[in-house]
Amino acid sequence: MSSIHPILSCEQARGLETHLLGGDESREWAAMGAAGHGVAHAITRDFWEIGGLPQSASILVLAGKGHNAGDALIATRELLSLMPKARAVLIFVFGERTLKPLAARAWRELREAFASRVSTVQPDALPPGLVFDLCIDGIFGFQFRAPFDQPTTRVLQWESKLNVRLRAAVDLPSGLDAPGAFRADFTYATGIVKSPLLVCRNSGRLRYVDLGFFAQEKPKSSLASTDFVLTRSILDPLRALRPAVSDKRSFGHVFIVGGSLSYPGAVLMATLAALHGGAGLVSAFVPESLAASFAARAPEAMWIGCPETPHGGLALEGFSRIAALLPRASALAIGPGLGREPETLALVERLLKSVDLPAVLDADSLQPSLVKSGKGARVLTPHAGEYLRIAGGHELRTFAAETRATIVLKGPTTQIAHASTVYHSFFGGPLLARGGSGDLLAGLIGALLAQTPDDPLGAALRGVTLHGTAADLLARSRGQVAVRTSDLLDFLPLALREHDDP
Repeated sequence: MSSIHPILSCEQARGLETHLLGGDESREWAAMGAAGHGVAHAITRDFWEIGGLPQSASILVLAGKGHNAGDALIATRELLSLMPKARAVLIFVFGERTLKPLAARAWRELREAFASRVSTVQPDALPPGLVFDLCIDGIFGFQFRAPFDQPTTRVLQWESKLNVRLRAAVDLPSGLDAPGAFRADFTYATGIVKSPLLVCRNSGRLRYVDLGFFAQEKPKSSLASTDFVLTRSILDPLRALRPAVSDKRSFGHVFIVGGSLSYPGAVLMATLAALHGGAGLVSAFVPESLAASFAARAPEAMWIGCPETPHGGLALEGFSRIAALLPRASALAIGPGLGREPETLALVERLLKSVDLPAVLDADSLQPSLVKSGKGARVLTPHAGEYLRIAGGHELRTFAAETRATIVLKGPTTQIAHASTVYHSFFGGPLLARGGSGDLLAGLIGALLAQTPDDPLGAALRGVTLHGTAADLLARSRGQVAVRTSDLLDFLPLALREHDDP
């Protein structure tokens, strides 16, 4: 799929770049320009999470010798063109005379365009207590081999003590996880995501700057990979016009099963998300004491009150009420707010064994006894603690293969495992680290699964991307802190209008 790009080892990446660019200086310069432009604009978008990059921004650039330095210098030129009052301080870690030809060209063009707004210094020449809005790390790429030399150590030690609002690494943070390495808030992978980024502790949040490398002809041997990165174009099917001749039954019917008196809000949030996910019909099966108030909150859904246990969970006797309506369902979403009462879990197990419908299992439905129940396709949406509960020590790919399920392992980088392949979503961020975000995701995936019941992987990939993109837009609009989880719902429509990948 053109919306899913392979994540390559450094050796594979080097081979692909050689094949595509072939040492041709004009091609390499064009790629460097695209990388610098992409990094600059991605930085400006991400900076909105902390209020936006000021027009009078102070920018610190750490430049090495090669392509990473060139990318950083071109990004700086683009930023200065966007902000007429901004200034940049450049530190050439190995000296200007060591710059390779394309990096030297990038520096020359930056200097010629903004001579009065750029300066080069040595760290020792700057006064203590300086504050920078942005630091761009362009010292090393994947050619780095530990340990650091003395000039690099000196610069990075000095930089680590500065007050910097946002630290950005180009392609890879210099030094990766070596002692004293650059610690990024964001790392912008340019052209190809290199596999060391997936385990690097210093990379901060990851962004993929697509340079079109995977739209070009390439040797298949260079793309052997079991890890892939998602791009926003995976949402294109949701952006397309719907058929003119259609009705509500054309877009699936999702049944949501969950809720309890102990956790009433979770199933409401999942249902609200499902209503935003494009399903034609949404039915929610909840404890009967909750149904009326929820219907007032979301009248578009059909709220079916079910018998309750003494503790306010779904009682087993409610199975017949659900079963009578199951022929109408296209997909199930089970778990938000469910609770762990044995009777309620017995209801879920009986439900899963009674039909072959595809189902999303979330929250308390993620129990070892349930995830393998029934014959229908399964999308499991655990966070790290829930994954440990259902998988024990099994590696993600192994567990996905054993269960024949699609596993959405939520985390700073959400991983979607299907068979032996893992897809990585760089969308979203710390804003999602709050109660209820998983309930929204489960409802979204459930609605998408109802529309494409034969494609559980596609529903999971689109759901994760839509959820994460909306979270990015919310953070850029309102910040990371003073928001409610349900605010994300307001940004789902905007996420489907957002085309540029950061």
